Amino acid sequence: MLTFLRTRSLTQWILVSMVVGTLVGWAFPESSQSLKPLSTIFLRMIKSLIAPLIFATLVVGIAGHGDDMKRVGRLAFKSLVYFEIVTTLALFIGLAFVNLTEPGVGVNLPAEAGKAGELKGKQKTFGEIVEHVPPQSVFEAAATNDVLQIVFWSILFAVALTQVRGKSKEVMINGLESLAQVMFKFTGIVMKYAPIGIGAAIAVTVGHSGLGILQNLAILILTLYIALVVFMLVVLLPVALVARVPLKKFGKAIKEPALIAFSTTSSEAALPKAMLAMQAIGVPKRVVAFVMPTGYSFNLDGTTLYLAVASIFAAQAAGVHMSFDQQLVMMLTLMLTSKGVAGVPRASLVILAGTLVSFDLPLAAIAVILGVDELMDMARTTVNLIGNCLATCVMARWEGEFDDNATGELIVEPDVPTLNVTKSEPAT
Repeated sequence: MLTFLRTRSLTQWILVSMVVGTLVGWAFPESSQSLKPLSTIFLRMIKSLIAPLIFATLVVGIAGHGDDMKRVGRLAFKSLVYFEIVTTLALFIGLAFVNLTEPGVGVNLPAEAGKAGELKGKQKTFGEIVEHVPPQSVFEAAATNDVLQIVFWSILFAVALTQVRGKSKEVMINGLESLAQVMFKFTGIVMKYAPIGIGAAIAVTVGHSGLGILQNLAILILTLYIALVVFMLVVLLPVALVARVPLKKFGKAIKEPALIAFSTTSSEAALPKAMLAMQAIGVPKRVVAFVMPTGYSFNLDGTTLYLAVASIFAAQAAGVHMSFDQQLVMMLTLMLTSKGVAGVPRASLVILAGTLVSFDLPLAAIAVILGVDELMDMARTTVNLIGNCLATCVMARWEGEFDDNATGELIVEPDVPTLNVTKSEPAT
């Protein structure tokens, strides 16, 4: 029995805790409110890792690619322009659908009970938010988890670091890489407590709002899936047609990697097979070797769309109406921070937490969402993979190097660069 319990995955424990929490909240609505400290502990631990994690990963992500970008020059520039356009479109599609379906309306999170008016009063105009972005002190920004200020300072720091040469740059990047690795482990430790924190949060929420929360979560999942399908039809498909990507050959090539990504919710598990498949259909090895790993830092289409949906869900659940300007600034924040922590286990959780804190929105929404995160992660990880595979084809065509005569059959397996994405649990 003990062996059976020890071999259960974190995802399984989270699902069990969600069921138990739902039953406790339904059967003992008043007593369940006393479990709130257990969920608060989890949320406070999540908040504590936001600043160091975003700083370390964002700086390494920018400064650590500097030399590679100079070597590949034109390909790097084209790839980054393409990544930004596509991920921005993903954000706005997610934003449109979550505002249309309003899955968070009626949740009434207990953590913010009676505080909606206060949160509304804290919201600033677009101009005030832009003026607030440069921090007076990076330590103050870190202490208050002001993710906009942390991102702004981190980007400037990274740009300055790219201009440094020699040992100083090497020491700094190595140090920040070490910090990032420690924070990855820190995140893993915090996530071991997740079943308790999430179970308590679900119990408190169901006890406060009733079983209606389950309907809201079902609408949230459906919203994400529909938005991802629409994104593939109105963005990825036209891009493939314009780039003259052979759709039948492409679909056959990505079928197996996509199934791996969907079933394992692991980018790392599907990546090697996807890289080999793209080479087999005519993408040069040098293009695959650069675009695919870089895309997993800068082109997470499914994850960015999910973040747009989840962040507005949290605002709706808190009863806070956000103007278009405020939502626009939030999307800009998500676009920047999602580039920095792509390889972090439960990366979307960290990015979402930082954004919610920055905009004075309730972190309690994260614990509620995380209960069904596995179902959403399967879809967004698959879209991430498909988007990056398509990006390699687009760049190969743009460079005039796509081989239309490729059969799609892999004769020999070339060396495949590894990607530093550790995701034994949902991470995208």
